[in-house]
Amino acid sequence: MPVPGHNPPPGLLRRLASMVYEALLLVAVLALFLALPHTLIGAFTHRVATPTTLQAHFFLVLMIYFLWFWCNGGQTLAMKTWRIRLVTLEGMPVRPAQALLRYLLCWPSVALGGIGILWALLDRDGQFLHDRIAGTRLVMS
Repeated sequence: MPVPGHNPPPGLLRRLASMVYEALLLVAVLALFLALPHTLIGAFTHRVATPTTLQAHFFLVLMIYFLWFWCNGGQTLAMKTWRIRLVTLEGMPVRPAQALLRYLLCWPSVALGGIGILWALLDRDGQFLHDRIAGTRLVMS
C-alpha cells in the first residue's frame, strides 16, 4: 500500500522497460570501463585476463555505476528516462549501505529465474523482492 503523501510505485511493465533500456546503456558503460582497459592491457602485456578477473571487474564496474546513481539522486540514466526513482520506505534518499544491499540482492533476484522480479506480482505494494529486503522502493518521480 502506498504511503500517504508519497509518489505511487511505477507499474511492472514500466520497470521492466526501464530494465531493458538500462541493459542497452550498460553495453556502452561496459565497453568503456571493462572491454577497453582489458584490451589495452592485453595489447601491451601480451596477456589475457583470467575469467575470474573479468567477472570481478564486471561486477565492480556495475556496482560503482548503480551505487553512484542510486546514492546521488536515486536514478540511473534509464530510471530518469522512465521517471522512476529509488527511495527508502520513508521516501528519503537511499543510504550507501542500502544501495549496496539492493545491488547485491539484485543478482540472485534476477538470476534465480527472475523470482525477485516476479515477486512484484504478489507483493502488496508491487515492489521487487530485493527492494522489500533492502528497505527501498521504486516510485514515480
